[in-house]
Amino acid sequence: MIIDTTEDAGGIRRAPLILLCLIATLVFLYLTLGRGMPTRVSVSGGTAVKTVLMPNNIPAIEPVALEKVSLGRAKQINDATPFIKGSIPPAQPFRFSGNPLDMQRATACLTTAIYYEAGAEAPNGQMAVAQVILNRMRHPAFPKSVCGVVFQGSERRTGCQFSFTCDGAMARAPSPAIWSRAASIAQMMLAGAVYAPVGVATHYHTDWVIPAWSAKLDKVRAERTHLFFRWAGFWGTPKAFRGNHNGTEPIIAKMSILSPAHSSDIMLATPAPDPAAKGVVQDKTITGSATRDRFILVVDPALESAILVSIAEQKCGDRPYCKVMVWTDRALAPLDFPVRDQFLASLAFSYLRNQAQGFQKPLWNCAIFPRGDKKQCMRHRLLDMDAITP
Repeated sequence: MIIDTTEDAGGIRRAPLILLCLIATLVFLYLTLGRGMPTRVSVSGGTAVKTVLMPNNIPAIEPVALEKVSLGRAKQINDATPFIKGSIPPAQPFRFSGNPLDMQRATACLTTAIYYEAGAEAPNGQMAVAQVILNRMRHPAFPKSVCGVVFQGSERRTGCQFSFTCDGAMARAPSPAIWSRAASIAQMMLAGAVYAPVGVATHYHTDWVIPAWSAKLDKVRAERTHLFFRWAGFWGTPKAFRGNHNGTEPIIAKMSILSPAHSSDIMLATPAPDPAAKGVVQDKTITGSATRDRFILVVDPALESAILVSIAEQKCGDRPYCKVMVWTDRALAPLDFPVRDQFLASLAFSYLRNQAQGFQKPLWNCAIFPRGDKKQCMRHRLLDMDAITP
């Protein structure tokens, strides 16, 4: 840019006037177009603090509007839409910050969403739906509570984000067995488990419909009849998911028939687990040493093998030493530690962490949970997990 510093006939220099005009123009653009300007957000991770530029043009949440095409044609279009290329970064584990009553409300809302949105799906598909809901809660475009996300827009006749919240589906009494499995998945996801294959997806739909928004988003995953999407650009990257749970869960009147925690006049203590309940993940026992560092679990054999690591890490928490042993058949699982040799043949997965030795190792029974890397398969008979050395 060339700035003329000569004077006009009145003896006034042109350069200051040009600079003032430029400054005024920039101020005008900032005030009128500020929604597109980035915001600096400080994010702490351990001892380091990083500054992330967050654009202010947060995506609008579109109501569910379906394209007018036949089921067969919609299936053809969905099948022809390619998946995005490259890796799918996983979401971060969910961290709940409310009290026990808030946790019960969140669990009930997430269970209800899993049941009515994906009750007929395999466990992987149900976890994928739960992951989308938790992803939404961490995204700046959505409410900062689980129930807020699930029931967003349900107060209107149109605009609900999940159709079951406003189409009368909740009037149907749930199947106890399917509800129990959905509740187990909800508890697991709220405790920090991550379903990595869908990454930071915030949208999904069945493959026989085409929502108006689907052409604008990146297709990342298919789970049977459900297709999962994330926003394109910055808003579909992990950096955008910086929101935290706000510490409270709203009372949802529609939920009172399914959960007493959503009645306005009740305060509940955390209920004791039902040892007879059937679910995707169940503790057989949490005993062993005095430090509570050993876990025996029973899981659904339909689970994706990779999710078992997240389950084990969630159970271990920050314990420096931790052992997790997993079976898929309750009848073949031991009741307590020490585990006798007769139970080891049916062991489906094992996880051992020993920070003192710098050791952490998951192993799968590849006859139950196939793995591409045979080094991850346990030997036929693992006699003593404590004897494993790096």
